[in-house]
Amino acid sequence: MSKKYPIPNGGYTPLNYDRINNVEGHIQPSMLKYCNSVTYAYWQRSLFQRAISTIKFEGLPDTWENEVKDFFYWCLFAYGYVGVFNTRNFGISFQPGALYGFDFYYQPTTFIVANPKLQRRFKIHKQAELIKLTPDFKGIFDIISYYAMLLSALDSGINQSIVNSKFAWLIGAKNKAAAETLKKAFDKINSGEPAVVLDKTLLLEQDNQSKEDPWSFLERTNIKNDYLTTDMLMDRSTLLSAFDAEIGIRSVPYQKKERLVTAEAESREQDSTARLMVWKATLDSSLELVNKMFGTNIRAEITYEGGQDNAPKQDNDNRSGNVSKS
Repeated sequence: MSKKYPIPNGGYTPLNYDRINNVEGHIQPSMLKYCNSVTYAYWQRSLFQRAISTIKFEGLPDTWENEVKDFFYWCLFAYGYVGVFNTRNFGISFQPGALYGFDFYYQPTTFIVANPKLQRRFKIHKQAELIKLTPDFKGIFDIISYYAMLLSALDSGINQSIVNSKFAWLIGAKNKAAAETLKKAFDKINSGEPAVVLDKTLLLEQDNQSKEDPWSFLERTNIKNDYLTTDMLMDRSTLLSAFDAEIGIRSVPYQKKERLVTAEAESREQDSTARLMVWKATLDSSLELVNKMFGTNIRAEITYEGGQDNAPKQDNDNRSGNVSKS
């Protein structure tokens, strides 16, 4: 082992009780951990792909196409920026990297690449330029993670509601034989058999010359009144609509599709394009510098601009007395 770079505590030390308790104790609420589940990973991936569909890039260098383009989208939306530079071995390239230093306006002056194939520092505006998605050099994973957490939490409720809303029986068996018979009978019923035959002696037992039921039955009533799945599915649509408004996809709230008036439609459109317009302006500003330095013609276009609008053209609620104008 090198004396210059000793490994603390003699090597890897697993988390002990105190450290685990410290980590777990700082999660509030401690029993709800939506970010460590399959559904959270699903929604995070789904929302990321939904987000990158809002902007398309044209005029990218040929070496940036295909799978490299996928990497470009990931870096730009996850990290918020990439550095563009020209080297002898790789030509005009981009990479994620770190920013260093600042000028009079507190803007970074150096872009650091730490790729296994290239480790180098570039002076911004002299040797490299940045393609920025957001003005603060941050990606949009805060938006994605926030809504992924909410949707993941809602999914657990939907799954539980689906299970609990099924027609179920609560039966207390007198003995093991009766319990096993009933379990087998319900297995056959749930498998779709039209008739199930039971041993008559198990249905009625003789006890001191009197008939005694081998089980007791508790019936569930008003199951339909406790059915919450439709409400939670509506809430999921509302969350997806809110996420779309954050990233620039025009949508209509689930509960307003038949009653959206002109003022609401215009407000919703402004709400759903506010951040996207900021991203577009930031990209245009940074791409202008990139194209000027490297002679490229990279452009960012909004995917859904001028496309089909989901907002209704006319208010169908006669009670409001308002009519939307197309």
